[in-house]
Amino acid sequence: MQGYGPRPTPTGDRHWRGSARFALGCALLFLGMTLLVDLDGETLTPARTLLWLALTALLFTILFPQRVTAGPGWLEVRGLLRRQTVRTDELVAVRRHGRVTALLTFRDTDGYRLDLDPRVLIANPLLWHELDTGVRRSRERGTLLEGTDVLEQLAHQIDDATTQAILKASGFS
Repeated sequence: MQGYGPRPTPTGDRHWRGSARFALGCALLFLGMTLLVDLDGETLTPARTLLWLALTALLFTILFPQRVTAGPGWLEVRGLLRRQTVRTDELVAVRRHGRVTALLTFRDTDGYRLDLDPRVLIANPLLWHELDTGVRRSRERGTLLEGTDVLEQLAHQIDDATTQAILKASGFS
């Protein structure tokens, strides 16, 4: 393929590895504590060991973070059990659900949808940049019919968080 440069590397959640290690650590700590309590009480049996292993696996599944990546024109969220991808340059709607635990829902022209915690975008400006670039293309194409106000509010939150981080790093906060 002459004339084409290397494909751009997708941008990912920079905090994902730490969150995944935290989930694993919590699950292993739970397993260790339950086995120690059972050993100390001399009540550890193979059935109880299987129960603690199953509960540890459940805890890990609950705590394991979704992996968010973005590239030119797409956004993807992968969990342990499912994967969601939307075309950010062909978005139709963006909705915000909930006030305390907010969730963004993106829907593209192909009918695919993706649910995402907005805190991931606030904590990762490069992910936000990829999404914002795709959103601009959706606006130019006229496909984004619903949710521009939601994205503008999110942009203000991200700008505020970035400004606070800069001020804090500069010693002004």
